Amino acid sequence: MRRAMIIDFHARLAPGPGEPSALLAAMDRAEITAAAVSAGGVLGIDRLARQLSVGGRSAARPDNEGVRRACATSGGRLVPFYFADPRRGPEEYRRAAAGFRGLEISPAVHGFTLGEPGVAALARIAADVGHPVYIVCLGRPGARAEDLAALAASRPATTFVFGHCGGNGLDTDGLHRLAPLPNVLAETSGAYTLTARLAVRRLGASRVLFGTEYPLQDPRVEVAKLGALGLTAAERRAVACENASRLLNLQELSHV
Repeated sequence: MRRAMIIDFHARLAPGPGEPSALLAAMDRAEITAAAVSAGGVLGIDRLARQLSVGGRSAARPDNEGVRRACATSGGRLVPFYFADPRRGPEEYRRAAAGFRGLEISPAVHGFTLGEPGVAALARIAADVGHPVYIVCLGRPGARAEDLAALAASRPATTFVFGHCGGNGLDTDGLHRLAPLPNVLAETSGAYTLTARLAVRRLGASRVLFGTEYPLQDPRVEVAKLGALGLTAAERRAVACENASRLLNLQELSHV
């Protein structure tokens, strides 16, 4: 019997010579078919943890071209996301967009707010090229779920992804605020089981995406959590692969 397909909507490609082999091996252990990946290691883990807690900005430049090259060698299993800093302007992303399948922006890393003009400019380009925009919200003004809701309402042609179902694993209020906006989906990596289950109930299974946050999380942990959600077979297919396949135009994976 052919095993059910799983697409990881959020993994990172760690810098160094061990990748992408280590990521692909971790995917194999977890029986994950494909993964959307963006640049990892932009900040050291301690600085990232501090900026998540108290704020701050880094001007570090993610290695987007390295991600694109690595994905090109993966036989279609790794799907590149462009990691942009809205304060650098949109032109680099505009020029590179054809080589990627999605966009990530991070208030935690680059210290911006979701109401800044650079964010709207990137969102317009993403809509033009058909890229979803992945964002992890924070508990600070300007980067909360309510700020993502305002951005999504102002950019209805852009698809946004509420990374980790919020930045603290338990942002059920964020799910409530985002549920009325059909252009927002939720991604489950790092979220509590309760939160991921509520995402399916409040947004519907067609608006929830499975993710792992590799290498910070072992993908097998997130696959186990997916199995613990009590989803119907149809809901599990939607969350595990169908929604990601639709957003990323990965119909070719049916042959992988």
